[in-house]
Amino acid sequence: MNILSIQSHVAYGHVGNDAAAFPLQRLGIEVWPVHTVQFSNHTGYGSWKGAVFDAGMIREVIAGISERGALRLCDGVLSGYMGSADIGEAILDTVLKVRRANPAMRYCCDPVIGDVGRGVFVRPGIPEFMRDRALPAADVLTPNQFELDYLSGTETKTIAGAIAAVSALHARGPGAILVTSLQTNETPDDSIDLLASDSKGRCLVRTPKLPISVNGAGDAIAALFFAHYLQSQSIAQALSAAASSVFGILKRTADKGSREILLVEAQDEIVKPSRVFEPSAL
Repeated sequence: MNILSIQSHVAYGHVGNDAAAFPLQRLGIEVWPVHTVQFSNHTGYGSWKGAVFDAGMIREVIAGISERGALRLCDGVLSGYMGSADIGEAILDTVLKVRRANPAMRYCCDPVIGDVGRGVFVRPGIPEFMRDRALPAADVLTPNQFELDYLSGTETKTIAGAIAAVSALHARGPGAILVTSLQTNETPDDSIDLLASDSKGRCLVRTPKLPISVNGAGDAIAALFFAHYLQSQSIAQALSAAASSVFGILKRTADKGSREILLVEAQDEIVKPSRVFEPSAL
């Protein structure tokens, strides 16, 4: 399997492509990373060095891949943090090119906009781009709860409310949706929920809430869910595998007190999670 991943890149730590590519490779998947930014570290530190690439650079790199005749071999396109709405348009152009070369491909959009407690943390214009342009183009969507609320125009306080919001997004395009970091009135304080949905049904996984706050976990779980879904065509299997792997990685990270997610040290969790969480049908 070949996945073209268009996301941010950091030299130090693991976010964007640096959180997505290695887990996919550990599963035996070929990853073609195209970087939307090159930063020294993730922005959560408050300061960083580097630059955002323009849309022309993205198109140039994709053109080079196309010249190799490789787009027909691409099974999926994965996008995350975009840096600017112009880059988003270049990503959607890429999706169209890949789809023409391989109509069976799927596009997974991780609609990075913001998070509960932090609010919107991307540049102006990107939230609207995600809502109006990326959402309808996506086959698979992986918002967190904050992004689900923004994209659906609702406030999800219950699981039923989250299901309704997900259904509203399905009606606009994505066939499969994963909601991460879901905490409703029904979620115990010491737990966190993940909800997955497609035309075949819906399911929920509840994991313990770890005493940790690190960047990159969302990027990793989006990539893993997408890959497992492409392979199994089952949201239940994809949700269980992705949630179990990321929980194991985060537990190792929490145990070590690391500020950066320990993807490499805990890499065995990617292929054989220490603890497997079985999904419940909704």
